[in-house]
Amino acid sequence: MHTIPQNLVKTARVTGIWYLALAISGVIGFLLIHPQVFIADDPTKTLENITQNTQLARVRLLLEFAIIISQALTAVWFYRLFKSINEWGAWTLAIWGTVNSVVIMVSAISMATAIGIAESLTLGLEQKISLIELLNHVSSNAWGVGSLFFGLWLIPMGFIILSSGRMPVWLGRIIIIGGIGYLLSTFLGYLDLEFAFIDFLTIPATIGEFWMIGYLLWFGIRPANETGEKDGD
Repeated sequence: MHTIPQNLVKTARVTGIWYLALAISGVIGFLLIHPQVFIADDPTKTLENITQNTQLARVRLLLEFAIIISQALTAVWFYRLFKSINEWGAWTLAIWGTVNSVVIMVSAISMATAIGIAESLTLGLEQKISLIELLNHVSSNAWGVGSLFFGLWLIPMGFIILSSGRMPVWLGRIIIIGGIGYLLSTFLGYLDLEFAFIDFLTIPATIGEFWMIGYLLWFGIRPANETGEKDGD
């Protein structure tokens, strides 16, 4: 009977903590607070929001920082967790996950600049609106185009799970399906195709990622070859 090295279990749980931090900062920052401040199609309203509630805008920016940091740390700790199981897959997962952080940095830079422009005493109203409109587009497209790598990093994650048997097989399958769904939704979205099902393409990724977080925190990782499957090279 195979046993799990305690340092590997600890690594799995720390990975889960960083992944949970990423999920929480993403939900609060991107889904809850962002629509209250940065309105993609209304730069005038965005300027008004920043001017009237600068603190909320800065909280949104700080949460973007939290997303960047937790995403980078999650990617690094996934490498530590999986490198002895499948080094090639672990490197791919870490690199593509780190690219996510870099992409989100573009959004953070845009938001920080927008706040600075809104507070500027030298720019006129029309200049502020024009610049904030540009920065809104940069921020939203950083997240939009970044969805490519939000999807890509899930694919090696799912592959390692499937090939090693160290986590549930269906977890690996759902994560891969979710990664492909992210890629499809990005391509279809930028083709400006209006299909009702596009919004549903990323649901498997959400399910898979929260399942992964729960599994890492509760179980950690299975012993090697518990299901009879061989670890990846």
